[in-house]
Amino acid sequence: MSKARIDTLKYKKVAVLMGGLSSEREISLKTGAAVLGALARLGIPSVSIDAGRDVCEQIKKSGAHVAFIALHGRYGEDGCIQGALEAMGVPYTASGVAASAIAMNKRLTKMVCQSIGVATPGYRVIGKNDADRETAIASLAAPVVIKPSVGGSSIGVTVCLSGDKIADAVERAFGEYHEMVAEDFVEGALITVGVLGDMALPAVEIETTGGFYDYTHKYTPGSTHYHIPARLADGSLQEAARMTLAVHGALGCKGATRSEFIVDRAGKPWFLELNTIPGMTETSLLPKEAAAVGLSFDDLVLTILMEALADDR
Repeated sequence: MSKARIDTLKYKKVAVLMGGLSSEREISLKTGAAVLGALARLGIPSVSIDAGRDVCEQIKKSGAHVAFIALHGRYGEDGCIQGALEAMGVPYTASGVAASAIAMNKRLTKMVCQSIGVATPGYRVIGKNDADRETAIASLAAPVVIKPSVGGSSIGVTVCLSGDKIADAVERAFGEYHEMVAEDFVEGALITVGVLGDMALPAVEIETTGGFYDYTHKYTPGSTHYHIPARLADGSLQEAARMTLAVHGALGCKGATRSEFIVDRAGKPWFLELNTIPGMTETSLLPKEAAAVGLSFDDLVLTILMEALADDR
């Protein structure tokens, strides 16, 4: 950790934006608390801001020089807060308005993947108000993964291995958003690959103690085993890293992102999604990947902050 880098930030107040209005509020509060802890250890002045409807007013009153976005889900990852910060002239961590909005939408992200030749499972999009909605739903066949088109933390996501689960899964997905994605189920190993700056981090293989990697498995300590390095062929991991950087670049992402893949039995990675604001809790994956290349949690926070201040957007 560079003392010069830390000294640069000791004269900058950091507003940690956390909480917010989305269904991922509780996870955001945990991410924000972890970031605040790192800033305190680094001796960097900070203020926590619960990003409600008055978030712009709070940021102005705080006198912050830079914002660390620790928000997950709607209003935090979809370009909304990014646009507000740009309008106020406040530098911020993570990706910009357009990249955030596209990455938050699974349908749009898949379209980008297809345009650059990155393999992603086949899918069908169904809107809550589509005239042929019921016919479209009836045509879905298991195994299939039903998920809201927008959102994260696996909220509203259901893996349907039998047809009798599909109707309830669709309603659950529509409860989170007005559009859902029915994605072909690919059996295989789940891995995640982070990006920091322009570097792909080592892949983490995710093994649950039972069932699929849902909200409970993501945030309950002990319910999931993480393997670093991943127990997969080098060729598969190298291809996943290449695909991660390709999608990160095509979307125009900045700072740290984290992409998820299924690696099938033939060793082929299938891109699932990209998170523009990865979690930073005690069970989160990006810090584990950073640790694998020798970066402590505090180093990771510092690196993300320095990139935000160096950005010219």
